[in-house]
Amino acid sequence: MKRLVTLTFFVGTTFANAQTESIIKLPEVTRIKGKNIMEAFACRASVREFDSKELDLQEVADLLWAANGINRPAEGKRTAPTAMNSQDIDVYLINSKGAYHYDAKEHALVLVNSGDYRAVVAGTQQAFAKASLFLVMVSDLSRFQRGEESQKLTWAAMDAAIVSQNINLYCAGVGLKTRPRVYMDTDKLREVLRLTATQIPMMNNPVSF
Repeated sequence: MKRLVTLTFFVGTTFANAQTESIIKLPEVTRIKGKNIMEAFACRASVREFDSKELDLQEVADLLWAANGINRPAEGKRTAPTAMNSQDIDVYLINSKGAYHYDAKEHALVLVNSGDYRAVVAGTQQAFAKASLFLVMVSDLSRFQRGEESQKLTWAAMDAAIVSQNINLYCAGVGLKTRPRVYMDTDKLREVLRLTATQIPMMNNPVSF
């Protein structure tokens, strides 16, 4: 039986000691928020210094939905387009407490692994490991119904970059800091996220105040 965790996010022992099957149901998305789109473009910038202050549950919910949430429930379509609507991109959140898969259909976080794996995502650039959280874009190549392997990888890179840009613009619009990255310890990250052979980590965005 999966256990629902709906209380405080990133604080307290309930979340820290959550079991592998734990689910965090995210609050409803805040639809009116932040700067207008042109102001967000004007503010968009990639930064190198991150604050370790943790985001609250509402901020995380809005961030994940903006990144790759479902914005047309009747059709099951996302805020980020994908090649042939393959929806190959899965977003994983990694913070000081664990690694989580964002279940867009349920608008929830599913715990994959307990522990602090931010250094794994930071890879050779350990200065970024203090960021409050990372969002990792993983493409599942098996969701592409046609195409050679090289073509699928091109589509995957394109789709991941679009999700990353959603993150960049959301952060610019609400005053958070981020940067798109491709550096990470991919082999270790595959173990942490329990990925299958067809799931490829493509990019990541550290996010903080």
